[in-house]
Amino acid sequence: MPRNLSAWIDLSIHLLIMLVLIGVLSYYNFYIAAIAGVVWLALASFARERCADRSRRFERYCRNVVRNINEMLNYAVDELPQAIMIVNEEGRLQWCNDRITAYLGEKPEQDTDVKDIWPGIIIAPVWGQEGEYVFAHEDRYYHVFYHPVKMAPRQEPLMTLYIQDVTSHEQLKSTYQQSRTVLVYIQIDNYDEVMQGQTEAERTSLLLAVNQTIDKWMKNLGGFMRRVSEDLYVVILTREGLDQAMNEKFDVLDKARQLQSTNRLPVTLSMGVAVAENQTMAELGAQAQAGLDLALGRGGDQVAVQMNGKTQFFGGRAKAVEKHTRVKARVVAHAIREIMEGADEIYIMGHHNEDFDCFGAAMGVAKMARQLEKPYHIVLSDMNDGIDKFHDLLKDKEEYAGVFVHAEDIKGSTALNPVLIVVDTHIPHLVADPTLLERVHQVVVIDHHRRSENFIKSPLLVYIEPGASSTSELITELLMYFGEDIRLGRMDATALYSGIVVDTKNFAVQTGVRTFDAAAFLRRSGADPVMVRHLFRSDFDTTVALAKTKARAELFPGGLIVSTISERIPNIQVIAAQAADSLLRIENVRMSILIFQLTEDTVGLSARSTGELNVQVIMEAFGGGGHQNVAGAQVKDGDIEAIKAKVIEISEKYIEENDKDESDSATGR
Repeated sequence: MPRNLSAWIDLSIHLLIMLVLIGVLSYYNFYIAAIAGVVWLALASFARERCADRSRRFERYCRNVVRNINEMLNYAVDELPQAIMIVNEEGRLQWCNDRITAYLGEKPEQDTDVKDIWPGIIIAPVWGQEGEYVFAHEDRYYHVFYHPVKMAPRQEPLMTLYIQDVTSHEQLKSTYQQSRTVLVYIQIDNYDEVMQGQTEAERTSLLLAVNQTIDKWMKNLGGFMRRVSEDLYVVILTREGLDQAMNEKFDVLDKARQLQSTNRLPVTLSMGVAVAENQTMAELGAQAQAGLDLALGRGGDQVAVQMNGKTQFFGGRAKAVEKHTRVKARVVAHAIREIMEGADEIYIMGHHNEDFDCFGAAMGVAKMARQLEKPYHIVLSDMNDGIDKFHDLLKDKEEYAGVFVHAEDIKGSTALNPVLIVVDTHIPHLVADPTLLERVHQVVVIDHHRRSENFIKSPLLVYIEPGASSTSELITELLMYFGEDIRLGRMDATALYSGIVVDTKNFAVQTGVRTFDAAAFLRRSGADPVMVRHLFRSDFDTTVALAKTKARAELFPGGLIVSTISERIPNIQVIAAQAADSLLRIENVRMSILIFQLTEDTVGLSARSTGELNVQVIMEAFGGGGHQNVAGAQVKDGDIEAIKAKVIEISEKYIEENDKDESDSATGR
C-alpha cells in the first residue's frame, strides 16, 4: 500500500503540471485548450484506475505471502528433526509438534504428564533456566535443550523443550569410552615372604599357579599380560574389561589368596590401575605406578583405580605382612641422618590431639636430633589431653626445656634450611599444624597407618610400614641403626615403649617378631613398665563414662556393635578408644564403632575390628583412615545421630558384601 500511494502522488504532480499548462494554452487558443482538457480528464481517470488496480493486486499478493508463510512455518515446525514440547511448571504438556510421533508412535494428548512419557526427563530442577542435558529411556538416548518462554505478566509460565534422538552419537561415545586403554601394574606384594624357605621346584610351582590365575583372569577380561620381573606384571586392557573387573570386585585377589606356599602364607596381589584420558603414555605409566605405590602403602592385597580424577579402592581384606628383615630400616635410618645433618633446625610433629604412639615417636626423633646436636622442637597441637601426664613429667627435666612448642611459638623462625619430620600420620589436615607443611619444604613422613589417597604433598622421604604395630616401633628400629654410639635415656625409652603398648593393646593386637625385638631393645635402654602403667591409669569419672558408653551400645546382625557419646567429657578420645576395644571382646562381635562429640563442631569416630573386617574402608568413607583392625575419623559440623545412621548403613552393606565374597570363595566360584 505505501508503494501504490507513492505512485499516485507522483502522477498527481504530473497531472497538476499538465493542468497548469492547459490553463496557459487556453489563454492563447480556447478550442485547443478544451481538447487538451478532455484528454487530461481521460488521462487522469486512467491513471487513477491504474493505481487502484495495482493496489488491489498488491493486497492479493500480500495475503498470499502471509498465507504461504504460515503454511511454511507450520510445515517447518512439524518437520523439524527435533521434537518440540511446551510444558507448564507442573511438567504437563501444553503443546507439541508432530515430530514427537516419530519417538513415541503417537501424539500425546494435551495436559499429559511428561514423566508418563519419558520418566528420565528433568523439569523441576532446571525450571526457568537455559541449558541442555541427555537422558536415557529404554534403549534410546535423547538430548534436551530447554528454554523458558517469554510470557506476559500474570500469565502461566511455560518452558520449551527441544528433544532430539542422539542414540547413535551416545553409542559411538560409549564405544569410544569403552575402548580406551587401561594400564595395570600387578605385583605379588609378599613375594619374599611366600618364597622364603621353599625349594626351587616349590617356587616354580607356586609362580606357575600365580601366572595361570592372572592369565585366566586377563583372558576373561580380554586383556594382554606380560611378566616383567619375578614379582611384577604389566597388563593392558580396555575400559570395558576394567568395568567388568570392577563389577566383579577384582575377584582375582581372592583367587590368588587361595594359593598358599609350603609355609602356609597366602599369595596376595596389589594393583595400580590408570585409565587413558588426555594424558600421554608416560603420564599413564606414572599414574599406574603411583596407584601401585598407594595400594602397597595401604598394606597390599588391594587395587587402586585412578579414573576421572578420583581413586577407588578394592580388596584390602588381608592383614599387612610384617617384613622379616630390617634392611629398609637401616637404609632409611642412614638417609634420615644425612637429612638431619644438612638441616639448621629440625621440627617434629605428629597428628592433632596426640596419643602415646605419636608422642613416643616424636620423642624418639628428638633423640636423633639431640644426638647430632641440632636445634629441634616438638610441635604439639592445642588439644593433647591424652599425653598430659607424660608431658607434666618432662616439664622439670632440663634437657627438655623449650623443646615442646605450639604453632604460634615458631612463626618467627629464621631457619634457612629447616626440616620437618611428621610421625604417626601422613594426612595433611590431621597434623598438629597444617601451616607448617607450607612453610617447610623438606618433609619426612614416618607412619604405620595404611596409606590414604590424601597424602602430604611432595615429601623428601617416606617411610610407611603398615605391617608394623606402631610408629614407635618404626622409630625404635631406626634408632638401632642411627648411630653406634646412641644411648636412649629412661624417659625417651619409656615414651617409645608406651607408644608400642598403646597401639598393640598391651602386645595383643598387630604384634610381630619385630615388635618384641623393639620392646626388648627399649627395656634394655631403661623403659619403665611401672611408669607406663601409671600413665595408663584412669580416674573414677573416666571409668563411669566408659561403663555408660558400653551400656548404650547396640548390636546389629553380622557382628557390628555401635555406641555413642553425645556429652562433652574430658579424655573423650581415650574413653572412646577403650570402649571400642572393650566392645570388641563381646561374643560374636566382629566390628565395634564409637561415635562421640570431640569438640563443639567436630564429631569423632573410633573403629575396631577382630581382623575379619577392614574398618579402614569404613572410616575412609568419613574422611579418615588407619589400619584394618584400628581406624578413626573426624567429621566437621556433623550430627551424631545422622552420622550413626550412615555408619550403620555403610557397615552393614560392607559386612554383607564381605560375607558374600567369602561364601563365593569357599564354594570355589
